[in-house]
Amino acid sequence: MSSVPPVGPALRRLAARTAAQAAAWQPRLGHAVRTHAAPVLALAEARHPLPGARVWADRERAVVAAGGTAVLLAGALLVAAPGSASAQTVNPTTPGSSAFTAPQAAVPVPGMVQVAEPSPYRLPDGSESAQADVAMAPNLLPVEPPAGQAPAAAPAPEAEEAAPAPAAAPDWSAPVPGAPTSNPYGVPNSEYAAGYHTGVDFAIDPGTPLLAVGNATVVSAGWDGSYGKEIVLRLADGRFAQYAHLSSVEVSPGQQVSAAEEIGRSGSTGNSTGPHLHFEIRTSNRYGAVINPIAYLAAHGVTAF
Repeated sequence: MSSVPPVGPALRRLAARTAAQAAAWQPRLGHAVRTHAAPVLALAEARHPLPGARVWADRERAVVAAGGTAVLLAGALLVAAPGSASAQTVNPTTPGSSAFTAPQAAVPVPGMVQVAEPSPYRLPDGSESAQADVAMAPNLLPVEPPAGQAPAAAPAPEAEEAAPAPAAAPDWSAPVPGAPTSNPYGVPNSEYAAGYHTGVDFAIDPGTPLLAVGNATVVSAGWDGSYGKEIVLRLADGRFAQYAHLSSVEVSPGQQVSAAEEIGRSGSTGNSTGPHLHFEIRTSNRYGAVINPIAYLAAHGVTAF
């Protein structure tokens, strides 16, 4: 069992002095509380003699107290919240840089905002503004050629592309381009008056367009016995081209026609066993005065058979 050490004389004197001072201040504190608390206590007393006035007063004091508490809490939140008006000081900003919509040169990156060069604006205290640190945008700098190199001349305006000239009309053509032959020229046959085939037969369907093989004049166009419906052209070199067994004729004697112009349609009229074109090249406009039509056209550059 431990023993409490004896209290020294100095400690006993301090305790006695403290008790004396407390006894001396006790009447003063009681008077101050009674004096300053009286107005506050008076507010709590009923001022309205009407029935229910005390209840209304209590409710009013509760509303006022709640409002005051809310104001105090809001102020505390504003002080504590970072970035709020109470937590930071907002200073007026200095003028910014201008943005250009029509740069002097091509914009390096589409949609990138370019800025102007620094302005002479200065702050009220005489110091330079933040614009002193603004860099000149590359697309707004004047374009200067390298040293020793003359400025590049402006490109000449591109001339309007001329419309392509129309293709020249052909001088010669096949009577039926791409058609196969079914009976070549010169094949011996006793049934022919000449003893051989005087022309070349092209195997084509009825109604196939027939073309003039060269620039020519129509000599005859109509029915001609065993040839059925036929057309005879006088070509520019004096030769004659004959088309036989046609189903229709689209030109008339004396008419001028051009190479590759349609003059009629194929058929099987006259002395014919089926649809085809019998084609001849004649040295004169009579039967038997003929030459090889394929060789003749080939000599004029026509090979589309």
